[in-house]
Amino acid sequence: MRITIAQGAFLPVPPRLGGAIEKAWHALGREFVRRGHEVTHVSRLFDGLPAAETDDAGVHHRRVRGFSAPGHIVKRLALDLLYALRVRRVLPPADVLVTHTFWLPVLCRSRRTGARYVHVGRFPRAQMRLYRHVERLQTVSRPIAEAIHRVVPGMAGRVSVVPYPLPPGMLADDEPSTVARKPVVLFAGRIHPQKGLALLVRAFALFHAAHSAWTLRLVGPHETPLGGGGEDYRAELERLAAPLGGAVEWAGFAATAEALRSHLREAGAFVYPSVDEFGETFGLAPLEAMGSACPVVVSALACFGDFVRDGVSGLVFDHRAPDAAERLATALRRLADAPEERARLGRAGWETAREFSLDRVAGMYLADFQDAVEGRPQPPR
Repeated sequence: MRITIAQGAFLPVPPRLGGAIEKAWHALGREFVRRGHEVTHVSRLFDGLPAAETDDAGVHHRRVRGFSAPGHIVKRLALDLLYALRVRRVLPPADVLVTHTFWLPVLCRSRRTGARYVHVGRFPRAQMRLYRHVERLQTVSRPIAEAIHRVVPGMAGRVSVVPYPLPPGMLADDEPSTVARKPVVLFAGRIHPQKGLALLVRAFALFHAAHSAWTLRLVGPHETPLGGGGEDYRAELERLAAPLGGAVEWAGFAATAEALRSHLREAGAFVYPSVDEFGETFGLAPLEAMGSACPVVVSALACFGDFVRDGVSGLVFDHRAPDAAERLATALRRLADAPEERARLGRAGWETAREFSLDRVAGMYLADFQDAVEGRPQPPR
């Protein structure tokens, strides 16, 4: 097949500034080429990246001028429209057009550029009604698919669920039980209020009172252009963490896969306490930790239920409860006080993560592409 992948206006590909969606589709595009398909990846023009190139995997890249992400949603939508108009001008003829911009599916009314395959990477709202003409609305977890059905019930046969794959190198090949772990509670993601980090700091303070050997390490960008909560939010977290002194480490943005992998493979526990009820769709970060055999603790958002089963492949705490910080602290104590429990959950998480290997998930996408091209109704996978 001829496959075009059109990313959004605010992050480049390769994913130099992070972004779970950009990481996933960059890896998928390269895997599609390895399987004999022709792939064109359209993305934001960025410093040091040429407007056109063919990379070492054989993916053709076309880049157009994009923008740094603004904080206001109205401005974001306006910039996305300008970007989508530029992208439309460079789209090649294709069998499938994967989109991850608000406006591009609205602008592409012809099948010349391929069957319109709309990747829904955020919680769906009324904008789904703008996409009634497309061949596929694809998302990465069952709760998001159910939300799409509620918005556009008439499109049920054109909604599919295919997860993100683990990026290359994020699935440990070595025996999980042999991996040395440090007494580190790790968070890796955007330093943003949506991620529940104030809750995490309060919980760690409760936990640390009796577990002083452990540290909390926060990995990720706080800068607004990178999706963070900005300088004021970073300062707010620092004030909250000040009584803990050096027990809280600010590691900054892990700019490379190798840097992130190093954090994941030495931490004793990974916590992803997101409180973003209508933003989280999948949770690639905890899945990456599971791929490194690091035991995970996640909030009770429904999207995590596709791969984290409480007490089986990880631990789940109720972030909505009045005593949410104490519940999270209890989960951390459970891991810290029982090395055998950490090892068991790490192994079970690793086994689960293997189901999300790039090879397996790429095959699922290719099958769904073929169904979309041929117009076959597809129940959620």
